[in-house]
Amino acid sequence: MSPRKPLFGVGISTAVHRAVDSLRQAVDADRAGLDLFSASDHPYFGDRLDAYALVSVALGRTSGITGLVSVTNLPNRPAPVLARTVTSLSELTGGRIVLGVGAGGLWDDIARMGVTRLTPGAAIRAMEEAITLVRALSGGGEPVTFEGEFHRVEALHPARTPAPPVWTGSVGPKSLAVTGRLADGWIPGHAADWLSDRYRTSRPVIDEAAVAAGRDPRDVATIYNLPGVISPSPLAATRDADGKWVGGSVGQWVEELTGAVLEHDAAGFVYFPVREPLTDVALGTWANEIVPAVREAVS
Repeated sequence: MSPRKPLFGVGISTAVHRAVDSLRQAVDADRAGLDLFSASDHPYFGDRLDAYALVSVALGRTSGITGLVSVTNLPNRPAPVLARTVTSLSELTGGRIVLGVGAGGLWDDIARMGVTRLTPGAAIRAMEEAITLVRALSGGGEPVTFEGEFHRVEALHPARTPAPPVWTGSVGPKSLAVTGRLADGWIPGHAADWLSDRYRTSRPVIDEAAVAAGRDPRDVATIYNLPGVISPSPLAATRDADGKWVGGSVGQWVEELTGAVLEHDAAGFVYFPVREPLTDVALGTWANEIVPAVREAVS
C-alpha cells in the first residue's frame, strides 16, 4: 500500500474579537502552502462568528487553500440551503471547499435556536439524509424530489457544480457506519489520534460499513485534529500518561507525523494550539518547518 500524500491544515478561531487575526492567519496559511484551514460551527454562541461567513470571507482573500467548517452543525443548517451554500462556494473558489458534517452535539444550545430536539438515533438518520440530499442537489441533472423522514424538496433543480468532498465528525457506531457508507473523510472526535483507543475501535466500524456498501475503505480518509505544543527544544515525553499526544520540538513533530502517514495511513492533520489563541509564531513554525519536513519525508 503506497503512502498517501497527506493534507496539512490549521484551525482558526471563530471568536468575534479575533476576527482580524483569523482572516490574517488564513491568508498566511495560504501563502505558506498549507492545504486547508478549518473553523468550528457554533451559531448559538453570540461571541462567535458564523462559520460559513468566516470561511467565505477567508476564501475570498486567498487563492490556493481550501476551507472547511469542522463540522457543520446540520440541525441549524437545512440541507437544501446547505447544498446551495457549498456548491456556490465551490463554484466561486474553484473547488476550494470541503463539507464537514456532524449530527449535532450540544442539543441544549441547538434547541434554543428553535430547532426541534432529536434523539441521537434520529439525528444520525437526519445526517445521512442530509448528505444524500446535498449530493442529489449537486452536479446537474433533472429536478430533484426527495421525500425523507427529515428533509423534503419538490422538483428542485440541482446546482451544476459537483458536491464537494464530505468529511464527518462521527463518534458512535451508527454515525460511523454512515461515514463508511457515504463519506469521503472522517475526523475522529475529541482530537483522538492514530494510537488512541477511539481510533482503534472506531475505524473498523467505518471500514466494515464501507465494504458492505461496495466501497474501498481506503476511500474514506482519516484527517486528524491535532492539538499540541510546539516547543523550542525536545520534550522528555511527547505523550501523556494516557498516551495522548501533547507535542514536542519540530523534530519530534516531524518524526511523529511521518510515522502516522507511513505506518498508520493518516491522510491529514489540522494543527491547533493547546490553548487559543493561535500565535503567528506557532503558525509559522507549523507551516514553514514541520509541514515541509513531513512532506519531504513521506514523498
